[in-house]
Amino acid sequence: MIPIADLLERIQHIQFIGDKAGSIAIPLPLDVNNNDASVLMWVNDANLKLLDQVNTGTIICSSNFTAYKSNCNYIIVERPRLAFKEVITQFFTPVIQPSISLSAIVHPTCIIGNRVTLGHHVVVEENCTIGDNTTIGHNTIIHANTTIGNAVTIGCNNTIGGVGFGYEKDIDGEYSLIPHIGNVVIGNHVEIGNNTCIDRAVLGSTILHDNVKVDNLVHIAHGVCIGKNSLIIANAMVAGSTSIGENVWLAPSASVLNKRTIGNNAVIGMGAVVLKNVNEGETIIGNPGKPLTR
Repeated sequence: MIPIADLLERIQHIQFIGDKAGSIAIPLPLDVNNNDASVLMWVNDANLKLLDQVNTGTIICSSNFTAYKSNCNYIIVERPRLAFKEVITQFFTPVIQPSISLSAIVHPTCIIGNRVTLGHHVVVEENCTIGDNTTIGHNTIIHANTTIGNAVTIGCNNTIGGVGFGYEKDIDGEYSLIPHIGNVVIGNHVEIGNNTCIDRAVLGSTILHDNVKVDNLVHIAHGVCIGKNSLIIANAMVAGSTSIGENVWLAPSASVLNKRTIGNNAVIGMGAVVLKNVNEGETIIGNPGKPLTR
């Protein structure tokens, strides 16, 4: 049980209404039928009307709700979802001690930082660098010359630094693979989900800058550069030599043609097919992708 008073000391809030002597046992989604006083829930402004039906528990909400009930506790914050995330992180997320599995294979030329976790059957090839506090999940392969920053999380069954899909016809008209002698560079605080492929560059580097988040089942091709704080979401495909700016949202199943540029703060809608460059702050939808007009 977590005393509400302890929780309030650790998260930013505008106001508390209720009984500070209470405790919280478990966080749950908002439940109008909840009858457990020890449950913590949160609600965004779009669903504030549901709070009229909640009769017990502790709720994180914004100041736009004012119909308080005596059997509930209310933690008033500016951003309820963010506050709920902070509570989960600080009070309910188990602390896992760093470890390197006995089945992991790390080439002796690699530089491995402090407090690194490598799951079962992870392979780290020659001349890789892995920063402090980084976690790599089971069965992931990190190919040669890859550089990974600090506090990076990489999930299971990924291939980082593999050969890209780059071919040229020879004099006989047969396709022949162009050697990929570049690498992959991953910044700090990057998160990569499961079953994702990030190919190394033909020349130079495929780069994911700090705080980039990549979802499951994403393909990032050779020579791509993704700017700081961008999100690349499930089933997205980014073709070779594409440049994606900062704070870009690439929605599920979106595809980007090779050698295109996407400006900062752009939004690429679900399933959109980007065939042309995208301006800063632009929203693209459809196939072929076109700017959203309001």
